[in-house]
Amino acid sequence: MSTTTILTETIGSVAVIKLNRPNKFHSFNREMALGLQEALDTAKTDDTIRCILITADGKAFCAGQDLAEAINESGPGIQKIVEDHYNPIIIRLRNIEKPIVIAVNGVAAGAGASVALAGDIVVAGTSAVFIQAFSKIALIPDSGATFILPKLIGFQKATALMMLGDKISAADALQMGMIYKVYEDNELEAAALALAKTLSEMPTKALGLTKRLLNEGTVNSLEQQLKRECEEQIVAAGTADFKEGIAAFMEKRKAIFKGN
Repeated sequence: MSTTTILTETIGSVAVIKLNRPNKFHSFNREMALGLQEALDTAKTDDTIRCILITADGKAFCAGQDLAEAINESGPGIQKIVEDHYNPIIIRLRNIEKPIVIAVNGVAAGAGASVALAGDIVVAGTSAVFIQAFSKIALIPDSGATFILPKLIGFQKATALMMLGDKISAADALQMGMIYKVYEDNELEAAALALAKTLSEMPTKALGLTKRLLNEGTVNSLEQQLKRECEEQIVAAGTADFKEGIAAFMEKRKAIFKGN
């Protein structure tokens, strides 16, 4: 589909995806949700893309669901919004075996916060705010929030944030382990792109296998995880990038990884 609610650009080996409903604080409607799914699918299947960066412009990263659509009797309805819009986005973010950087430039509320925290590496500008806003309108956290947030910051803090709907500053989010780094607002875009470019020059296959194991590690026993690490280490050791990494180490030079 063609949509102006999602902007895409390729910079080197980085796919830059921008949420683009500035007049609605980049809140999701059906068009934008499906557009993001399509952009992620394109980045996944394009072998020249080795990292994905998701961000937005202005005062908001994403204000969550466009409530006007949610209450519209002729709209998709809550079930379709959750099942067809958000769940497929979260599954893609977690299952695409390329690193995904999310740069939170402003408010990330409700499902917007859930989408942000589903990235592999999350960075934020100093003015960013994270809000589990669902309880404010008598809803429950969705889009993977009840699965991901407790694993990031602990059960007790996650429960409090979800029930109380507190606003969490970027500094507090960093302190509690919710995000990776905070940058000055005017430095965020450049810093996030530099981070994405660094990742795009790393051994993409190994990073993808790492992501796969991190996902599995949330449900596996230690014994299961040790077995899976062994299995995937064998796969990683069979890549061209592993051979290049060893050669570069022995020759005392910088490795040039190709992502395979």
